[in-house]
Amino acid sequence: MSRRLKIISAILVVAVIAGALYVRALHRRVLQTAQTQSADEQARREVIEPPITTPTDVPSSAKIFWISATSDERLEPVVVQMPLSADPVQRAKQVLHQLIANPPSPEQRTLPAGATMLDFYVLPDGTSIADFSDALANETPSGILSEQLAVQSIVQTLQSNVPSLRRLKILIHGQEAETLAGHVDLTGFFDLNPPVAAPPAPATAAKPAGKTANGLTGPGSPVKLKP
Repeated sequence: MSRRLKIISAILVVAVIAGALYVRALHRRVLQTAQTQSADEQARREVIEPPITTPTDVPSSAKIFWISATSDERLEPVVVQMPLSADPVQRAKQVLHQLIANPPSPEQRTLPAGATMLDFYVLPDGTSIADFSDALANETPSGILSEQLAVQSIVQTLQSNVPSLRRLKILIHGQEAETLAGHVDLTGFFDLNPPVAAPPAPATAAKPAGKTANGLTGPGSPVKLKP
């Protein structure tokens, strides 16, 4: 090999090594930036939206549904130790606050960091109404999968931690929205914990089948999409 080729080869080797070191440093910087932003967001949230506490809080194990650490196309429950209220309204606010504020990593977040719970109501029949800030709609990435994961993380988190709720209505800043960010239908209700069906009557006394009193048909109804 000529001296010139040796010099060129050496330069290429040095360039490859330098490139690898730069990529590693850039990756580290991106992670540090993400962690700093997450910490800043958490600090801001703690000032603006302090943790919800009630006199009936008891240390409990809550199941919070975030994006799976192994697949970004499905949700996975994470058991979180946290104080939970005996009151269904406050309990729902606590777990939804946890869902928004404390994902295990930025990649597992389902709801925008800027979203907040404006209010939560429960009607006598178990229908719950969750009112979110505009950021839920404005900052959720538009797309069928991202919107489905966002809505289902709310539904499954409530279903797993507040068993008295029967169905859910999602509002955006006090108003009904047609979709979350262009795809998932928000005009209807999402089933949560429907009543346990009574044992079937004997065949001789069978009656025509029908819906339950509140019109629910089963748990975890699929997310509806706008055509």
